[in-house]
Amino acid sequence: MPVTSHPAFPRAAIEWLMPARDQARVLVLGRASAPVLTGIASEGLLVACDASRGGVRALWARAPHALPVVAASEHLPFPTGTFDVVFLHQSLHRLDPAALAEVTGVLAPGAHLAISYTVRDDSVPWVRRLTALLRDVDPAAMAGAYGTESVDRLTESGLFSEIEERHHRLWVPISRVDLLDMVARRFPDLDADRLGRLMGEVGDLYESSARVPEPLVLPYQVSCWRAWADPRRVPPPPAHPDGAVSIKV
Repeated sequence: MPVTSHPAFPRAAIEWLMPARDQARVLVLGRASAPVLTGIASEGLLVACDASRGGVRALWARAPHALPVVAASEHLPFPTGTFDVVFLHQSLHRLDPAALAEVTGVLAPGAHLAISYTVRDDSVPWVRRLTALLRDVDPAAMAGAYGTESVDRLTESGLFSEIEERHHRLWVPISRVDLLDMVARRFPDLDADRLGRLMGEVGDLYESSARVPEPLVLPYQVSCWRAWADPRRVPPPPAHPDGAVSIKV
């Protein structure tokens, strides 16, 4: 499948997550996947699906070539075996556990579920120092709860025969002004004097860590999983349900 680059998502990650062939049929679930959608270029079929019209509009704005569909993940209006891949970004933990069976039902034989999460990498020294400054104000700051633990549901469901995992680096430049703004938005109710001291400490941290004129870069890791549907556990096809969207490519 052809892939175009996207500044907020590594090209290599999309290449690994997507089917390695043209004319692939791709279902993208959930508005959280919108930032990645522009990197998916399919010569086959690309469907952007969310439970709300607003979510579908957010997806479609990133990929006007996609077919927009309003539907809940637990009630996908597609015949069995429609797609070569179903993709979710940053949202598996929000998915109703019952929806996994629905997802496997729309996967074609040999198709897979693609999952990705972008998580901050706190191992870089300047990020550890920033974390210490913020946690001096709020011990829960930069706790890093992203939802990746929900990937365990894939194994627990018994619906998948094989699960593969891969990680990609992502570096996002951040200016001094943007870092200070991020800190200020994190503590909107902090006493003015304490906020002023914190902003000064963060500003000093930036200046001592950045290599002028280059900005600091926030390190992230894009964690990716491919889960291959177990053909022995995929639900049998329904008797052409009412309201199903029949798609031919």
